[in-house]
Amino acid sequence: MAIDYETLRYFPIPEIRQTLTKRDTILYALSIGLGQDPTDVRQLDFVDHHKALKAMPSMAVVLGHPGFWLADPATTVDALRLVHGEQGIRIHHPLPVEGGIVGRTRVVGLIDKGAGAAALLYTEKEVVETATGQLLATTASTTFLRGQGGFGGPAGPVKPAHPLPEGAPDLVIDRATRPEQALYYRLNGDDNPLHADPAVAARAGFPRPILHGLCTLGVVCHALVASLADYDATRLSALDLRFSAPVFPGETIRTEIWRSGAFQARAIERDVLVITHGRAEFSLMSSKP
Repeated sequence: MAIDYETLRYFPIPEIRQTLTKRDTILYALSIGLGQDPTDVRQLDFVDHHKALKAMPSMAVVLGHPGFWLADPATTVDALRLVHGEQGIRIHHPLPVEGGIVGRTRVVGLIDKGAGAAALLYTEKEVVETATGQLLATTASTTFLRGQGGFGGPAGPVKPAHPLPEGAPDLVIDRATRPEQALYYRLNGDDNPLHADPAVAARAGFPRPILHGLCTLGVVCHALVASLADYDATRLSALDLRFSAPVFPGETIRTEIWRSGAFQARAIERDVLVITHGRAEFSLMSSKP
């Protein structure tokens, strides 16, 4: 089935209303690897409900998440042939650890790369606090619809990638993932079977289930917040990256960081870049006393 441009471009993605709990906030932090060093009290601040709990800013990607809506045949997409290509986050206000949340997701662009090539689907989500109407975050995603081009859609504009600096990175942070980490991450509301079912992974062309790209993003966000902001998560204001290869659960993600905020990441067991063209923005002020 070929993509129908009008159907997908204007597909009505349901608004999601969520009651965020401290348990949800802790689960998200654990699912991206916080707490692996239980002696590091800075990590415990994100996973111990007895402390003044903090939210990792990358949690914006799962707040008000509409789920695997592209699995709906009505979208005209072949859901087995899609991969997460790019992700951006803009934090407008520090994320709460509990309370009412509304997520409003919409398609903002659909690019046709030609017959036999990919299509690029651009979506945007606004995360709003129910009680105040405060816009907390805006997230932007690019989904690569592999081999699904050629439907007669526009050829641009295509989002440009952020360049990386020349020379060696200033900081290198290694974070191990766990073999079952994708199963934990699915509990945040992203239940694409590609990350759990070996048969589905095989049909998609992978030797085994892969880690969610957004879980990889969370691991990298942890490395950035730890190294560039000393775990003051409120200082991260923006994050953009491109996913270049999948991570298999159990691999170690090495984040290579320049002090300018540029970064990339690789799975060190295969020496494969899994994130490229990364850029993080931090405020100069700290919220710490």
